[in-house]
Amino acid sequence: MANTMKAIQVPAAGAEFELVSRAIPEPKPNEILIHVKSCGICHGDTIAKDGGHFPGLTWPRIPGHEVVGTVHALGSPDLRWKVGELVGVGWPGGHCGTCAFCMAGEFVACERGLVTGVTIDGGYAEYMVARTDAVVALPDAFDVTVDAPLLCAGRTTFGALQSSNLKGGDTVAVLGLGGLGHLAVQYASKLGYRVVAISRGSEKRSLAIRLGAHQYIDTSSTDAVKALQGIGGANVILATAPNAKTVSALVAGLARGGEMVIVSGIGEPLVIPGFLLLRGNLKVRGSVEGTIAPTIRFSHLCGVKPMVELFSLEQAALGYRKMLDGTVHFRSVLTMH
Repeated sequence: MANTMKAIQVPAAGAEFELVSRAIPEPKPNEILIHVKSCGICHGDTIAKDGGHFPGLTWPRIPGHEVVGTVHALGSPDLRWKVGELVGVGWPGGHCGTCAFCMAGEFVACERGLVTGVTIDGGYAEYMVARTDAVVALPDAFDVTVDAPLLCAGRTTFGALQSSNLKGGDTVAVLGLGGLGHLAVQYASKLGYRVVAISRGSEKRSLAIRLGAHQYIDTSSTDAVKALQGIGGANVILATAPNAKTVSALVAGLARGGEMVIVSGIGEPLVIPGFLLLRGNLKVRGSVEGTIAPTIRFSHLCGVKPMVELFSLEQAALGYRKMLDGTVHFRSVLTMH
């Protein structure tokens, strides 16, 4: 095996991506070396790209936390993983292994976990190292060129629905029909909810229905709040579009006891009248919950598929830019050759 690999790194906060040749990392005890097959490009990659306050973030950094690959080498004997096995790595990158919680195996009590592609190098590379507690086995049916977004975008949207107090037949409105929203519509439909997709433009109606929505609201021609109120309100509104003004206004479209669940990175403050929350016993919360393995199982059992646009490693900057400006169809995925 060659001792170098191609990788895309961010040399400093706010700097442009650069294609570099790096030494292939060697796995340490409790780590595995992964031969990367594909890596999704996610909005979370902006943290490594542009900086900001994030404990443990240093540069240069290789981004990427929707990683699919095969086990190439083991850092220590580990009967759980075998060379050649197909595996995935998502946003959580394992734990530091230095304090009493890790030593006792009580990972749930620790908030200092590693973050793939942020505090440790990620999947914009031909090889990457991952801790064994961050790796999940993938089924043979997993499509390495298409399914990578399930590791983060899928986990996020599926987890948000699973953590909501929903019952079969309840109404779920999905705001936005992009990289997160097109998966959320599929999950909500497959879980047995009445799904209302909300987006701008009549051209998205047929796609929304095809993905499983029972109703589509075009915000360019219809008042979404009145439309939701007309069907009794939504028990859950899943906000996948990062628009503070729209999300704030749409809270009024919730049914009594409903909740607005935010899964996108909204940078501006939400402005919501307190009396509205009191009158309707409403809740507004964010969600980054969800685990990868159940998401993968459900997705393959029920036929949930990401819609992706493929880019080579050398095209990482293009795929990233299309993700940011919303012109990608619907998730950007890097493929290694």
